[in-house]
Amino acid sequence: MSAATERRGYPLRPVRIAPSILSADFARLRDEIRDVERAGADLIHVDVMDGHFVPNITFGPPVVRSLRATTDLYLDVHLMVEKPERLLDAFIDAGSDRVTIHVEATEQPREILDTLRARGKGAGITLRPGTPVERVLPLLDAADLLLIMTVEPGFGGQAFMPECLEKIAPALEVRRTLGPERFWIEVDGGMSDETVGRARAAGVEIFVAGSAVFGRRDRAEACARLRALAEKEGDRVAEG
Repeated sequence: MSAATERRGYPLRPVRIAPSILSADFARLRDEIRDVERAGADLIHVDVMDGHFVPNITFGPPVVRSLRATTDLYLDVHLMVEKPERLLDAFIDAGSDRVTIHVEATEQPREILDTLRARGKGAGITLRPGTPVERVLPLLDAADLLLIMTVEPGFGGQAFMPECLEKIAPALEVRRTLGPERFWIEVDGGMSDETVGRARAAGVEIFVAGSAVFGRRDRAEACARLRALAEKEGDRVAEG
C-alpha cells in the first residue's frame, strides 16, 4: 500500500491509464488503438458528445462498434449527452464495457445505473466541475465508477482545475461505508506529467489522458511515465 493511501486510510487500487481517443489521429484510429494497446494502456476512453449537453459533436455507437472489433481493451465510454437513457441500448449493443453518464443530463440517473448493471456493464456517474459532489454521493451505491471532471466537459486543451479534486474525499468516505471494491475513482481533464501526482494523492485510480499519450511519439514511454509519476509523486505529495 502506498504512502498516499496509508496517510488517508483508504485502500486504493493500482494506477490505471486510459488514453482518450479524442486526441488520436482519426484517419488511422485502428492503428492508434493498437499502438496504445502495445504501449501498456489499461483502458480506452471514448468521449461521446452530442452537440446539446456540450457544444461539440464526436462519436456515436458505430465508432464504439469499430473499436470493439479492433481491441480487447476495456472500452470506457463517457456520454456527454442529454437524456442518455435514449442512447443506452445502442451503446451497450455496440460493445461498451462501461457507460458513464452525467448526473445533470437526466432525471433518472439511478434507473440508468441499475439498467447498466443488469445488462452486465460497468455503470459510471460523473458531474461537471461546478456541480456539488452531493448530487452524486447518494448514487454511488449503484455505480462502479465515479468520474471526476477536472475541466469543463466538451472542450479539449483546458487547464487542469485542481479544486475539483476536493470532491474525492467525500466519495471515499462513502466507499469506506460501502466497501473498498464498490466503485473506482477516475479523473478526466488536464492530466499530464505535472498533474497526475496530485490527482493520485487525492485518491484517483484511473487516469484519462489524451494528448499526454496520443500527443507523444513514444506512447509506451508516455504511459509508463504517467503511471510512475502518479505513483511516486502521489506518495511525495501525500507525505508533504
